Amino acid sequence: MAPRPNWKGFLKLSLVSCAVAMYSATNTSQRIRFNIINRKTGNRIHNEVVDAETGDPVEQEDRVKGYKLEGDKYLLLEDEDLDNVALESTHTIDIEEFVPMSEVDRIYLDESFYIVPQDEMAQEAFAVIRETMEKEDLAGLARVVVYRRERLLLLRPRGKGLMATALRYTDEVRDEKDYFDDIDDVKVPADMLKLAVHILETKKGHFKPEKFEDRYEDALKNLIKAKRTGKEPPALAEPKPSNVINLMDALRRSAKTDRRQTSSVRKSNARKRSSSRRKVKKAS
Repeated sequence: MAPRPNWKGFLKLSLVSCAVAMYSATNTSQRIRFNIINRKTGNRIHNEVVDAETGDPVEQEDRVKGYKLEGDKYLLLEDEDLDNVALESTHTIDIEEFVPMSEVDRIYLDESFYIVPQDEMAQEAFAVIRETMEKEDLAGLARVVVYRRERLLLLRPRGKGLMATALRYTDEVRDEKDYFDDIDDVKVPADMLKLAVHILETKKGHFKPEKFEDRYEDALKNLIKAKRTGKEPPALAEPKPSNVINLMDALRRSAKTDRRQTSSVRKSNARKRSSSRRKVKKAS
């Protein structure tokens, strides 16, 4: 079953526009989820929406959004009122500006979406917009209304489509000075820095997200499997890091350990390559 789009409308660049659909680029539906159970009866707990004063249940048709005023007063807003806030971005992603990706502070990046043309007529205009952005190595800034909220989007070519990353607004990002100002200005000795750089060098790699598994999700699955079969849940005792008393000594030990591990990995890879070559020779 094909996923449902989060939004449908038009992608617009100046006078060029095309019909597009926007889909969520990520999926968390495979994560383990829990229900809240009554320990005494084993039944699921059902949450009800109740009136805060009377305690009586409130039916769906009697629920309405309210904006808090002074005291206990609320301004009621019907769905029709909210639908009447008709911004252009409700139905159109209008690319307003292009910026180099190097200027985009990653702290502003939020969830990502895929944008695809909706029909054959949209294919050519969509390709023109995507290819031009890729050729100039620029990201587009646009706005769109999703779930009655206008979001700022960063548009970038990705494969045959576009990736749209929602951006946080400035007032949603906390000022780093509130957290970093109390950090002391520490002058790191050259020999310590040299050892730390060596440790980083031994741990250099490439970004391959498939290498990293969700260890907590795996641990949950093992826990559930053990409980279902009546076995003892697996104990996962993770050693806590000890406080570093002598930083230089800790760096030296780390460097030696990482050097041994790197050497071991290299030898293992060499053995694998040698074994593969022998197999190829036998096959030929």
